[in-house]
Amino acid sequence: MIEILNPADLPRARRAGALVADILQATRSRSEVGTNLLDIDGWARSMIVDAGAQSCYVDYEPSFGRGPFGHYICTSVNDAVLHGKPYDHTLADGDLVTLDLAVSLDGVVADSAVSFVVGDTTPPGSIAMIRATERALGAGIAAAAPGARIGDLSHAIGTVLEAEGYPVSTEFGGHGVGSTMHQDPHIPNKGRAGRGYKLRPGLLLALEPWIMADTAELVTDADGWTLRSATGCRTAHSEHTIAITDDGAEILTLPTRSGP
Repeated sequence: MIEILNPADLPRARRAGALVADILQATRSRSEVGTNLLDIDGWARSMIVDAGAQSCYVDYEPSFGRGPFGHYICTSVNDAVLHGKPYDHTLADGDLVTLDLAVSLDGVVADSAVSFVVGDTTPPGSIAMIRATERALGAGIAAAAPGARIGDLSHAIGTVLEAEGYPVSTEFGGHGVGSTMHQDPHIPNKGRAGRGYKLRPGLLLALEPWIMADTAELVTDADGWTLRSATGCRTAHSEHTIAITDDGAEILTLPTRSGP
């Protein structure tokens, strides 16, 4: 299903996006050496509830997961890249953390992810990986405009990632959002320009470049949810929800405040 938002409903999408961005910024700023992943999940839950919003994750039960997710935010650490299920784990100096959050507010979903390193130690290559996903995300957003095609976005993202030497998997990627979290069209992280669905104003898309340092192969953790690199290498993931407008793409998941 592909939903096209009525222009009058764009303010609702902006509010949902701002909420997701502010929660991510708040949880990121509080995540440090010694923080437990379950505490991060608890912070997210409190902020979602206080805002009168609904989690897209807690009851989520897709075919690729084992049972309901049961938590409010994805917390992926080091070799975990997607769908990281929070558990009793304490962050250590140098850990590379990805927080991924999707929330529904007033009937509209927004989805975003951010990667960062905690502590004073920065293992080689970690920041470069994060920056590569951020640049690829920016390239995908720059390619998004009315009349462009999904393949244009995929091509822009993949070109950046591959130019920097990272293997690119198309197994999971970006997607449409609207009244639900995962909708068509699927947006692979590499593809051929000029192909696929033509973008039009009112379309909401979540673009999410993610990479693993030396492999494109994923393995599923024993928890049935967390996806890890097959080689144990580090990973990174960046994501924004955008709205296609008459003028191009508007990023909805930018924070509105400087801290928690």
